[in-house]
Amino acid sequence: MGLTLTEKILRDHIIEGEPKKGSEIGIRIDQTLTQDATGTMAYLEFEAMGVPRVKTEKSVAYIDHNTLQSGFENADDHRFIGSVCKKHGIYFSRPGNGICHQVHLERFGIPGKTLIGSDSHTPTGGGIGMIAIGAGGMDVAVAMGGGTYYITYPKIVKVNLSGKLSPWVAAKDVILEVLRILSVKGGVGKVIEYCGEGVKTLSVPERATITNMGAELGATTSIFPSDEITRSFLKAQGREQDYVPLSADPDAEYDEVVEINLSELEPMAACPHSPDNVKKISELEGMKIDQVCIGSCTNSSLLDMLKVAHILSGKTVDPGVSLAIAPGSKQVLNMIAENGALSKMIDAGARILESACGPCIGMGQSPNSGGISLRTFNRNFEGRSGTKDGQIYLVSPEVAAASAIKGVMTDPRSLGEMPAFKLPEVFTINDNMIVPPIEADKMDTVEVLRGPNIKPFPVSEPLADTIDARCSLKVQDNITTDHIMPAGAKILPLRSNIPKISEYCFAVCDEDFPKRALELGRSIIVGGSNYGQGSSREHAALAPLYLGVKAVLVKSFARIHMANLINAGIIPMTFANEADYDRIDQMDELLIENVRKQIEESSTLTITNKTKGFDFEAKIELSERQRKMLLAGGLLNYTKNNA
Repeated sequence: MGLTLTEKILRDHIIEGEPKKGSEIGIRIDQTLTQDATGTMAYLEFEAMGVPRVKTEKSVAYIDHNTLQSGFENADDHRFIGSVCKKHGIYFSRPGNGICHQVHLERFGIPGKTLIGSDSHTPTGGGIGMIAIGAGGMDVAVAMGGGTYYITYPKIVKVNLSGKLSPWVAAKDVILEVLRILSVKGGVGKVIEYCGEGVKTLSVPERATITNMGAELGATTSIFPSDEITRSFLKAQGREQDYVPLSADPDAEYDEVVEINLSELEPMAACPHSPDNVKKISELEGMKIDQVCIGSCTNSSLLDMLKVAHILSGKTVDPGVSLAIAPGSKQVLNMIAENGALSKMIDAGARILESACGPCIGMGQSPNSGGISLRTFNRNFEGRSGTKDGQIYLVSPEVAAASAIKGVMTDPRSLGEMPAFKLPEVFTINDNMIVPPIEADKMDTVEVLRGPNIKPFPVSEPLADTIDARCSLKVQDNITTDHIMPAGAKILPLRSNIPKISEYCFAVCDEDFPKRALELGRSIIVGGSNYGQGSSREHAALAPLYLGVKAVLVKSFARIHMANLINAGIIPMTFANEADYDRIDQMDELLIENVRKQIEESSTLTITNKTKGFDFEAKIELSERQRKMLLAGGLLNYTKNNA
């Protein structure tokens, strides 16, 4: 039996464990990336490990999230990250150079390599045949120090692409179709591998759009083969030497197969408030809109910008619509400035934003109250835009631009004949905004610059023998990390200050939670299914840790958040019988006796609801290493103990 592409790369990188589905493996990490919203904490954790130099082939720090400098906090964090890079041998992508995933695809990604990043959309790298995985900052810090990264050996889903996209139908519509079929929970524990003749019709930026938004499936990652199209892209970037041909064996076997005929797809949108709430544009056409935002790591490539400029050329944005456009990198911005595409956007009335994440994480451009905003982004969770009742639709750049002109949701197939959009044979290469590592003999003299907003991350203690705590919060299904630890212009600058940012923990669900949790001293959170979906932000675990949360009991977890809870020393438990969820109320007193012994010896915990007077069981699906981590009080303590 042949191997899938995923299996080939993983097996080439396995350090610990066996390639058996469902078992834990440890893999060697070739590259890491961080961004500034998660990076400050990741580098504080790296410093705490006492490793003088990064040990990966390449580690890159990007400044792309917290670029709005309305106070000293973000600028201080950027200065801190820049100085850490100099001291420890990390490439530093300066503010203005672009969004981490777009730049990494252009300048650093290599087929067949492994990459983990402290951002959930790191799977963008799968567009050029990498195993690229989003992870918590602490996992990235350990990998930078030469440590092994652990995942569950995944099931592998084959998405077999046939046919070719029709004019004005986009790569965004491909991933929306996959989300419609599989849902935001459908990729948990799986890698999505794209195969078939249809793959050959998709450019690298189109592939990257698909793998990027595969994060919304809950998948470990997504991947395309590395072929002649990959080679052409790398050659145009001046990196043909990095090309490696990679594909699945013809007789490879998959756990699931999804068939998609590209020729049958039509423009689609993910409706509020979930990426899998997908409808055809033809069902929504004519709906009045208020705002259009084009960009993000999903759809800000040169190819996307060229299509948008063509649609806007000679037109004017509808007077009832605000149109904002953010090119994904300095390279893209330079090239559209040189070829005239930028001028067409400006002429049409677009508001040009810097090459950064911006509105995607609520960093500016929030829509009006109850406003309908079309965005080429990857997430439309409630409140994520910065407007609590904003109605966010996720669409392709083609739909976004056409709708901005018309003032209503518009099917771009009404635009007439579509020209052939081609990537250039040579991209404009100028890496002057990437600071490479300095000479090793100079690193020790570098001073790390810390601002007053940078506080030590909360330290977890070894697990106690008994947990007797109230249920401080009970929440429903599909709680995202945006619910747990919101983003936005007001909160993101506090990412390096856990005590302060914890004041906003679960503010979307219950504004009184932080105060209540602190007053309780220790507590347990109860939730529904797919708890913690969305961003990789470890702050969604660190803030609860600071507030005294000892355990989280839910119906099911999203992968990255469960790992972050374990890293923080918080016990992740799932109901053995989901009906028990309905038997627990907020403020019930829950008792778990002999916790350490139960975790050491069993896959279930017995919990007593002292308020209601009944016992029930919870499952703890942990590897042996994860059990030891919890007993030690988290990954940092575990790493120090085993150094």
